[in-house]
Parts: sequence; C-alpha cells; structure tokens
Amino acid sequence: MSRSSPERRVRKVTIGEAPVSYRDSLAGEEPLEIRVAGTSLAVTMRTPGDDFDLAAGFLVSEGVITRTEELTTMRYCAGAGDDGINRYNVLDLTLAPGVAAPDESVARAFFTTSSCGLCGKASIDAVRTRSTFDVRDDPMRVSPETLVSLPARLRDAQAIFERTGGLHAAALFDAQSAELMVLREDVGRHNAVDKVMGWALREGRLPLRGTILLVSGRASFELVQKAVMAGVAMLCAVSAPSSLATDLAHDSGLTLVGFLRDPSFVVYTHDERITSSATS
Repeated sequence: MSRSSPERRVRKVTIGEAPVSYRDSLAGEEPLEIRVAGTSLAVTMRTPGDDFDLAAGFLVSEGVITRTEELTTMRYCAGAGDDGINRYNVLDLTLAPGVAAPDESVARAFFTTSSCGLCGKASIDAVRTRSTFDVRDDPMRVSPETLVSLPARLRDAQAIFERTGGLHAAALFDAQSAELMVLREDVGRHNAVDKVMGWALREGRLPLRGTILLVSGRASFELVQKAVMAGVAMLCAVSAPSSLATDLAHDSGLTLVGFLRDPSFVVYTHDERITSSATS
C-alpha cells in the first residue's frame, strides 16, 4: 500500500440508492521532522514522497541555502513507532562547512499544519526573508495562449490527485518553450512548492530565471515569498491571490497571475511580462 495514497474502506451513501462499500484511495498525510546537524528545525505535515526535495526546498525558502554545494548530506534517522516500523519521518541535514546554521527565527515553535507553512513563526518580521536573487530584471515574456494552456497540463500530470482527489500541486514550466520541468504533489500547498524548489536546488538550477511557477490553489504570501527566494519571476495560481501576496509580488518585481483558467486570467502585478494581447 502506498503511503502517498493509502486505501481505506468507505461507504458511499446516495439518496434513493442502496449504500455501496468499496476501498478508496486517500491523500497520505504524515509528519516529517526536519533536523539540521541533529537539531530539530521544523515538523510539517506532508504527503510522503520526495522528502529530500521538501527538506532542501524548505531551507531555500527560509534563506538558509541558495546553492547545491551548501547542502552536503541528507539522511533518514531511526524513527520507529510503537509497532517497530521506521516510517522514515525524520530527516537530518548537514550543511557544508562555513554555511551558517539556521537562525532561531526560522525554527517553528510548534507543529505546522498542511495548510499553513507559517504557523509558529517567531515573529511576522521573520517572514519577509531577504532573497539572494533579484527577479526584477528577468526579461522573460509569455503569451496569453501559453499561460491558459498550463492548468490542463498540470492537471494531466497529477498522478496521485487522479487516485485521491485530495492533493495540491506545484509545477515549474520553462517560459520560452512551455516545457514542464518538474511537478510535485502534496497535501500542503507550501510543501508542494518546497518540493519543487528542493528539486531545483539539487539539480543546480537556482536561480530559476525564465520559469513560471504554477500552483493548483490560491496564491498566498508565503508562496510568493518562496518563488522570490528561488529567483522565480512569475507565479500563477488557478485561484485567487491574497492582498498580502499581491503587495509582496509588487514590491519584489514578481508577476502574479490569478484565476488562471482557460480562456482567461487576471494579472495582478508586473504585467509587462505578459505579451500585449493579454493586457490590451
């Protein structure tokens, strides 16, 4: 049984019909503790799978690392439960010599939930992490036709969502070729994005100039921050952005697109990266 989509017996009730029992696939959700040099940094609820990407992306999002060589090793720790089974829910990361350990403000004061990547922040000031990368000068240009084609491609690539109907997705597209570079799924929006950023770090692709980050839900402040921290100049969401997300995108030079659903979308900030037919 897959931990990313475990099965449970359920009973479907429909008015006017006999109840039907069957085994249904659910979106997996388990805690993952992230440690750095043996010190606990955060515990987040996530869908098991691509855990190394998730942990690496978390450090990118928090401004701890920006280059592949700054993260030397990642390993699962012993973490057997009462049943004696190690579910691989504890990861210990080792930073390269000379890389500063995470600041105390990065540490979560308590468990983060799958819906909130900021819960437990020591202070709201710590949220506005300064990025090593500046996206203002990214010259990328994208046509409206390219943008409206992306949500369907994201949906078609969501293998676990197809089985469970209960996961968020984040995908990275090349702005010039519209090639799907990577897609990650998770029960948490911020986790899905961290998994994408972790993949990019481990592949040596940061900063992610000339790319489009597409998320399956709404665009929150933290998702804009994660995009900027990785050098992404365009964030698109199939739902609405928040006011704080829009403010941060404007200040950071990021193009923020919401309600991206063929055949239309709304550009909230820096529409100069969308070709003229989208804004005329």
